[in-house]
This record gives sequence, C-alpha cells and structure tokens, in this order.
Amino acid sequence: MSHVVIAGAGPTGLMLAAELRLRGVEVLVLDKDPAPYAWSRALGLHVRSIEIMAQRGLLEKFLARGRTFRVGGFFAALGDHWPEGLDSAHAYVLGIPQTVTEELLTAHATGLGARIVRGAEVTGFTQDAEGVDVRLADGSAHRASWLVGCDGGRSTVRSLLGVGFPGEPTRNETLLAEAEVTAPADEVTAVVARVRETQKRFGLGPTGDGYWRIVTPARGVAGPEAPAPSLDELRESLRAVAGTDFGVRAPRRLTRFGDATRLAERYRVGRVLLAGDAAHIHPPTGGQGLNLGVQDAFNLGWKLAAEITGRAPEGLLDTYESERRPVAAEVLDNTRAQMELLSTTPGARAVRRLLGELVVSYDAVNQHLIEKLTAIGVRYDVGGGEHPLLGLRLRDLADGRVYAAMHGGRGVLVEGGPARFSAAGWEDRVAHVVGAAGGEDEGPVGEVLRGGGAVLARPDGHVVWVTTGEGEGLREALERWFGAEGETVGER
Repeated sequence: MSHVVIAGAGPTGLMLAAELRLRGVEVLVLDKDPAPYAWSRALGLHVRSIEIMAQRGLLEKFLARGRTFRVGGFFAALGDHWPEGLDSAHAYVLGIPQTVTEELLTAHATGLGARIVRGAEVTGFTQDAEGVDVRLADGSAHRASWLVGCDGGRSTVRSLLGVGFPGEPTRNETLLAEAEVTAPADEVTAVVARVRETQKRFGLGPTGDGYWRIVTPARGVAGPEAPAPSLDELRESLRAVAGTDFGVRAPRRLTRFGDATRLAERYRVGRVLLAGDAAHIHPPTGGQGLNLGVQDAFNLGWKLAAEITGRAPEGLLDTYESERRPVAAEVLDNTRAQMELLSTTPGARAVRRLLGELVVSYDAVNQHLIEKLTAIGVRYDVGGGEHPLLGLRLRDLADGRVYAAMHGGRGVLVEGGPARFSAAGWEDRVAHVVGAAGGEDEGPVGEVLRGGGAVLARPDGHVVWVTTGEGEGLREALERWFGAEGETVGER
C-alpha cells in the first residue's frame, strides 16, 4: 500500500510527489495519458516558483534550459519596464516550456524514489477511516492512505468527490496553435505590432524550429465539449483579427481555451485532497496557472508528510485549504481584471489607458501588480505577532546559504550574528544558519538580520517567527509548525 496516490503527472502532481519523497513518504503517481504531453501550454516560471526551485536545489538545471526576462507587460500587457524594487534574489521571469518543466520535475521526483505509472486512468475510489481504495480503468485497484487529485480542470477526482466547482463559464475563447507560416517574417512582425495596439490577446512568434506559436481570439465560443479547431477556423480567426492568415499551414498543434473561472468549494474531504487545476481554473492571462499549481504542491507536501509520519501538530493539514484557497481566489480575481483590461470595448480601453498611466508613472503600482502576479506578495496568517515579515516567504540572501540549507526539505532558523538561539530537538526538520547578516538591498529580512535578529521559516519558506530581541516564542513556533521535538511518533 502506498502512503499517497496522486492522480495526474503534470507539474502539480510531480512537485507534490517530490516533496513527499523528500520526507520518506511512499508515492504512486497515476496519469491517464500513455506518455507526457508533447506540447507546452505554459511557457514560464514566475519569481516565487523560481525561488521554490532554488529552495530545492533545482534552479541551475532550470536556468540551463530557459531564458531569464526582466521586461514590462506581464500584467495585462501594461507597462514598459520591470519594477526595480522586487524583494527577491531571483527577481526575473524564466521562459521555459512546460514540457521541459515537466521533464525536470519528473527526473527530480523519480530520482527521489517516486513511482510514476502512465496509461493508468483513475475511474473511481472509496475511502474509509484508514485509507482510500483507488480504482483504475483497466479494473485494477490500489490502496493508499491518501489520494490527491492533481488531474486538471476536468478533474475526475473532484467530480467523484462531489465537490462543487462554482464560477463563471467561458465568455471569450482563444485559439492556440503551432504551425508553419509562409508570410515573410518582417511582414508578420509589422502586422502583429499593428494589431496589438488594440488587440492584446493576439500574437505570433517563432518557436525556433521552423514553426510559429500563434495566439488569436476565436470567432465565438464553441464550448468545452467542442472538438479541436480546424485549420480553416484558425485561418478565419486570423483574417478577422489581422486581415491576413499569414499563409498559415501544416499545424502540428491546434487547440482552444476559454476564460472560465471556477474555484472548488473545498480542497479536502476526508483522506482525499485537490491541488492545481483540479481545485481552480482561470484564464491563462499572466501565465499564473502552472505556477499556482506548483505552489499548491509546495504548500501541501510537507504538511501531508507530517500528517502521515505522525509529526503534524493539531490542525496543520487544515492550513493547506485555509492558506491556498484564498490565494487561488485572488488569482481568479486578477485574471478576471486582466481579461477586462484586454477587452477592445471603448469603456475597457479607457480604463486600460488610465491604469497604464499609473503603471508607467508610479513604480509602486507596477511593483504591486507584479508582486501579485508572481506570488511573492502572498502572505499567510501564521499568528505569532504583528511583525511585517510574519507569513511572507523568506527571500534568499546573497551568499545563497539560506536556500541551500532548505534543499532537503527542512525549515530554517536564520540568525544574523553568532548563534544565540537553538532548534535542538528539531534538527531533522529545521536547519540552522548563523552569521547571515543581510545586505542593505535584501529587504526587511536583511534589516532584521543586520540588527542581530533571527527568523524561522517553514519548509515552504514562509516566515513563522521573527525576533529582534531575546527570542521569546521560538519554542512555541517550532511546536506549532514542526510538531513535538524528538523522534517520529508513528504513522497515521
């Protein structure tokens, strides 16, 4: 019997599998597709996801396969520059195809011992007080202590669980293709520049292997059950928006997506949980979907592992939903707002011009929107006082020692001077970094550390204790987030 069965081997499921394996939890990942998806919908990692890869020692592998960007326009194509004040050692966006992200996360998860079985479709399950019996389309079954549905927006697990998925249906559809383009490149560039003056949901760009990635508004809403668009439909949509079809031909990929927004009413029922698109769907505006799912997994993994190994303090696993569901609700709201700002109606264009002036004229506005989109502005209610760092994620410092100490999945106690505090009794769950005096450009945490203070962060990097004095409350914070000191008390 596995400790955890994960339905879905996308970025969310793979990240979750790796986080569980870091803590010795037995994991079986089941995916209905016989092979990894060969086409990338998502094209990048945002700042918080980049930090997550750095916290697990994966960032160099990702950087070697992608390109970094610091350009404007990530929020609804507003603004002409990247904000200067982002509080991160990794203040950039990484352009990397989803196929590569999945390849790297697969290697990470399997390298840690996760088992991935493809061509294995979950069709049913029943749960009791001790576990979950998971049934597959081929008639086989697996028994697990827990089941996590990471199986996408049309999640079978969510449907079978009976969890409501309220929200708004699609109002605007977009066609997405990779195809050959016979029009001269300079002509394509000129037409795209002209069209995007008013239609920000349109674009063509070379993929580097002779094909072009094409994004264009569809001519109406076909609905979620509609077949894939045809080449003729793509040509008609291009002509309607751009006045030319660019001689598009021989598509190797052709699909449609909508702007529906939906949020699961619950993230957990008994021993079954939801993560990623199974828990929330929204327009792809701003490229937040893959990142949101990876961040769900990063929040859930250490909590579920603590529950399984008997180390979880009372209520720890419940904080997965209480922390992550509001984050998803905010993403749904900001994508709704972005879709309105991308509209070509006169009222929406007037609002866009006004907000565009604010983004360009006031860097604080630009920074606020990018912090929201890249998730470094996420703050959880962790209690413990009123310090402004509490609940925020801990940035890395210039020497990289803070994130390096977290590669194995532990939390971290960071002191700016020599050792004054101790995590004795929690060494297997908490690393200790001393003498990490932050620089003046390293934000609020740098200020705390330069003053001889200290911070404690959970395994997902969020700060749960801060001191600039004698350190009252450290033991309580350790017990609250890491459980009782000492050895494992047994599997649940």
